[in-house]
This record gives sequence, structure tokens and C-alpha cells, in this order.
Amino acid sequence: MKPKCSGPTYRGAVQAVILDWAGTAVDFGCMGPVAVFQEVFRQSGVEVSMGEARAPMGLMKKDHIRAICAMEPVAERWRSVHGTPPGDQDVDELYNRLQPLMVSALRRHCLPVPGLMDAVEAFRGQGLRIGSCTGYTGPMMEVLAAEAATHGYRPDSIVCATDVPAGRPYPWMCYLNAIRLQVYPLEAMVKIGDTVSDIQEGLNAGMWTIGVTRTGNELGLTEEEVGRLEPAELRSRLARIEERFRGAGAHFVAESIADCPPIIDEINRMIA
Repeated sequence: MKPKCSGPTYRGAVQAVILDWAGTAVDFGCMGPVAVFQEVFRQSGVEVSMGEARAPMGLMKKDHIRAICAMEPVAERWRSVHGTPPGDQDVDELYNRLQPLMVSALRRHCLPVPGLMDAVEAFRGQGLRIGSCTGYTGPMMEVLAAEAATHGYRPDSIVCATDVPAGRPYPWMCYLNAIRLQVYPLEAMVKIGDTVSDIQEGLNAGMWTIGVTRTGNELGLTEEEVGRLEPAELRSRLARIEERFRGAGAHFVAESIADCPPIIDEINRMIA
């Protein structure tokens, strides 16, 4: 399956990759945001499980909170504590409390995933520009980007959900990356991410998509926890994640960003 474009069929090479941040480029297991979402709800007297906190990952952070509030078990717990289901005012208050907590957490969860810098070097060798997009807000990304830069990761473009009319699964962050990187057509670009919403975003933008399984939110484990899993159990979990990504329309699935440069070569062969 190839992306469709409105003009003549594109026969050139891939020109750019657009990487998600947490779980794809940095923060193995996407650990930073989860604890913050749980803490914000806990401060309101409502417990949220790790699975509930992870489920909407990839969305803009306020949309993420809204999605958690819309989960019936969470709404019931909220109702038992506060007397009514969570409303728009509650979402606003949760979001306002989340922002400073998230900024603090990002400083502790900024390490590049293993193989990122080798992949970046390979992408550069393939002549690619490197963009990025995220559900984090601008102030959050100022912290994360600065910390990641100290470890050597500096993408050519950084677009936040707050820079565009709406975050994932809408394609606007991908479009703004294309503008800033001056890449056209969109099927000359590859979106790489670790959530279903990443894949939907890339597809909606008309880009090739790669889903990342082992380092991201879907598996949701630290590098050390992954290392302690029995190999058969790890393979089984990764296979289930791959099935979800394929079901969402991902063109390719890889365990980590380190596995993506050869996929770019394969995409180039398919385009040609």
C-alpha cells in the first residue's frame, strides 16, 4: 500500500522523516507522561490506572486529559468523589495543574532511546531532513528539546500540537513540518511513531508510516523491564502491538528507531 497524492505519481526518493518524541526518539517506554497524568488525577482524589493513563497517548495533552475523563470507569470514580462526571471546567483545571508537573518530569525522561543517534546519522547519510512532532506543548518542548540537545539530538524542525489548530490524528503537525523543511510532495516523507494516533496522523497527511513497538507507549516498559522479560513473552507482546499498528494502516513496523534506516531504503525501492 502506497500513500496517494493528488498530482502525478511521485518517483523520487524519500526526502524527510518526521519522528515522534517520547517513546520513539527519547524516553524509552514513554514513562515520563504516564506518571504525571496519574498524579494530576490523584490530586483530585481519583485514581487512574497506568493502562488508562497510557491509552490516549500521542494526543495533545489537553485532549489526552479529556479522553481519560471520557472513560466510563474514570467518570464513575470521579462521580463517586465529586458528585458529578468530569466536565470542561474539570478538564481545564487538570490541564493547568499538569503543565508544571510535566515540565519537571521531562527533565528526568529526556535520554535518547538506544540507537537513536546512529539512526540519525544514517538518515543524514541518506540525504534526509529530520522533522519532529509531539503532543507536548511549546513550554514542555522547550525543556525537552534543550535536554535532548545536550545528548546530541537536534532535529531540523520541532512542531508541537499547540503550534497548529489541532493535534493528532489531524495531519496539521506533519504539514507544518513539511513547510518548515520545504519538502514536497507529502509522500516523499515518512512519519515514525509509537502510537496508533501517530500512524493515523501520518496516513491523514499522505505520508508513509512506520510504527515503533519495543521502545514506545504500547509496550510501556523501561529498557530494564524489557530486558527482564522472557524472550517468548516479549515476542508475543511485540506481535500483538504490530497487529494493532498494521490494523491502523501502518506501512511498516519496527522494534525501534534503530531499525528504520533500512526501511527507508525499502520505501525508496517501492517508490521507484
